[in-house]
Amino acid sequence: MDLNTVLEVRDARQRATWRTGDAWLGGGTYLFSEPQPHLRRLVDLSRMGWEPVGRLPDGSVEIAATCTIAQLSRFAATFPAPAAPLFEQCCRAFLASFKIWNMATVGGNLCNGLPAGPMISLTAALDGSCLLQAQDGSRRRVKVADFITGAGCKDLADGELLRSVTLPARALTCRTAFRQVSLYGLGRSGALVIGALDPLDGSLAITVTAATVRPFRLWFPTPPGAAVLRGTLDKAVTDPEWFDDIHGLPAWRRHMALRLAEEVRAELTTHSPSPREAVR
Repeated sequence: MDLNTVLEVRDARQRATWRTGDAWLGGGTYLFSEPQPHLRRLVDLSRMGWEPVGRLPDGSVEIAATCTIAQLSRFAATFPAPAAPLFEQCCRAFLASFKIWNMATVGGNLCNGLPAGPMISLTAALDGSCLLQAQDGSRRRVKVADFITGAGCKDLADGELLRSVTLPARALTCRTAFRQVSLYGLGRSGALVIGALDPLDGSLAITVTAATVRPFRLWFPTPPGAAVLRGTLDKAVTDPEWFDDIHGLPAWRRHMALRLAEEVRAELTTHSPSPREAVR
């Protein structure tokens, strides 16, 4: 897509006053996929030199906003953590070509805020937090589950930049379960549910995305029964919060989310070791 209203592409390393019509450019797979008549200047982040993804001294993992899906997939292939398989499962939920994998970024997927964004699913399920940087250099952190506030909506001020997402060390030790469904064999996710069982205290987190306008991460101090899980999810997600578009009606999305959540709960709680046994 030619963006014929864009008059300038600026290197993000060169500081300049943010103005109306500016937009951050990561991989560009969304920006160049459809008309952007409101844009006049793109601020290119590709030369910032941020390490795509790496482990921090405390065992957590920091993913740069400019990390591509291909880079995240390669990292996960050698990452020795129980939650590592979830990275690849969410990367594969894109159902995108290798060309998209090598250009699309984790930050771009989050900042689009689309319900079916699989990087939103991954980072919300692992209790990730976003590092946001304002034009004046000040920084703040917000949980991924709170960063996305609705379909295409996020907690991001004008000119504010998503610098990175950090996944805490404890979440990476969790045993995970993944379920995803689409209306079509190669369709956009209609419901995506991830479970994470904490080996230290036996708590269970169930995260629902794609079926809802924003991520819903439900935390239980002990794994609930099927009826409690269903009731909690139904109470947490109101009728307007079930997403409605060509890829699935709200009633179908709710049905599939409840079904997949129960499958995830059953997988993680059947014959699972007790917290004491898990840390021996």
